[in-house]
Amino acid sequence: MNRLIIVFLAVLTAATPVSAMVRIKDIASLQGVRDNQLVGYGLVIGLKGSGDSLRNSPFTEQSLQSMLDSLGVNVRDTALRTDNVAAVVVTAEMPSFVGIGSKIDVTVSSLGDATSLAGGTLVATPLLGADGHIYAVGQGPVAVSGFAETGDAESLTQGIPTVGRVPNGALIERDLPAKFAQIPGLVLELTNPDFRTAVRITDAINRYTKERYGLVVAKERDYRTVDLTPPKNLSMTRFMAEIEAIRVRPDQTAKVVIDERTGTVVIGKDVQISTVAITHGNLTVRISEAPEVSQPSPFSDGETVVVPRTYVDAQESGGQLAVVGGTDLPTLVRGLNRIGLRPTGIIAILQAIKTSGALQAELVVQ
Repeated sequence: MNRLIIVFLAVLTAATPVSAMVRIKDIASLQGVRDNQLVGYGLVIGLKGSGDSLRNSPFTEQSLQSMLDSLGVNVRDTALRTDNVAAVVVTAEMPSFVGIGSKIDVTVSSLGDATSLAGGTLVATPLLGADGHIYAVGQGPVAVSGFAETGDAESLTQGIPTVGRVPNGALIERDLPAKFAQIPGLVLELTNPDFRTAVRITDAINRYTKERYGLVVAKERDYRTVDLTPPKNLSMTRFMAEIEAIRVRPDQTAKVVIDERTGTVVIGKDVQISTVAITHGNLTVRISEAPEVSQPSPFSDGETVVVPRTYVDAQESGGQLAVVGGTDLPTLVRGLNRIGLRPTGIIAILQAIKTSGALQAELVVQ
């Protein structure tokens, strides 16, 4: 299976153009234009006996009493025993330049010992920003993908039933302080900072604007940002729409990413290995316990005892010597495939090659 996966990566790389062009909007964003985190505390009601137990979650009972008080119902001296209410934390991301009256999705997560939020409804919950102001109010039916069913002798749980979403469940009540037209300067910020990519973006933008407007509007500041000066009598919205559609070829750092938990190995296009000779062998040790029962002879004073029997078997496979090295990814993959390794073997070899100094790339182990 591992051999097939590596061969597929090699074929895929060979079929992909080396000079792949991407839009600027896919590798850079406008500095200062970002989402904002919102958070709130609320109640989900209408659950089918899967809510918080009020004895173990006193904050749920206090919140329920406060909500009923605000609605004119006095239950302060009453011992509540409901099990269809759950305390939740509501989170959302507020997009930039969103207007009052717009709707955004919210995520609802159980805070107490509720077993499921399926079928519940989120009661009106104020959502606050980092500055403590209320920017939205969330409310609506909670959609849960997982479920939990419990019987007398068995229980079945699939997914995470204590986390759900309310699509378009929050209504924006307050504008963000900043407006797009009030941004002091347009600055493009690269998603993956790189000096060559920043220069290529600058050159591509200047070629476009020089042909269209007769102006040079871009100047690289560093490996992360590019300054823009929009032409006069042209709105920033229209200017950014034109700039984001320009295509460039981004550069990337040679990198090998290894996930030891899943055995996943991702090798970048520009990774190179200096020519090295590699041998890899697998040692398997098998220990088996097969105890035997020893019976005494008839009419003797002996006792029946269990005699331990241990069998140890050691096998070593592999060990062939192969030469690996190349200036491009297909050559490197063919060299690794020639050894015929499992994912754990490839990971061990890549780490050893990096230690020897022959791997000309950054090795990231997750």
